[in-house]
Amino acid sequence: MKPSFGTPGIASGLLLRILQCLFAAASIAAMASSTGFAAATSFCFLISAMGLQVLWSFGLTCLDIHALRVNKDLQTPILLSLVVIGDWVAAILSLAGASSSAGVMVLFVNDSDICKSDLKLSCNLFQMSIALAFFAWFLLLVSSHTVLWLLASLS
Repeated sequence: MKPSFGTPGIASGLLLRILQCLFAAASIAAMASSTGFAAATSFCFLISAMGLQVLWSFGLTCLDIHALRVNKDLQTPILLSLVVIGDWVAAILSLAGASSSAGVMVLFVNDSDICKSDLKLSCNLFQMSIALAFFAWFLLLVSSHTVLWLLASLS
């Protein structure tokens, strides 16, 4: 089967994992550098979920680099099954963290005007972190979808 975009062990798969890792790390950096992020539990959960995604994506990035260096095929059903399950877990937690944080931001900005009244909160950094988390989740969704279809085609 011809490898498609995002397949583990090829250059596009490596690029996808690097971007996932970078967007998740940027989301953590933006949230952690803001003041007052501990005001909402969902912001702390977002940092935890993005931390898991950074670790997962970095691990798969290292695996892809190794596969490209030694010209190893990563398209075995057992390995792809593990990658799909790990991607699903990371994707569910990332989406939950980003969505709950976005809900809190709607409450802060639109419903209660906390961002206007409490100037110590870094609402712009919160929003940027949440947007970066959604980008990281989308990239994880793309790779998860690709690996799932690859696994289905091998069976």
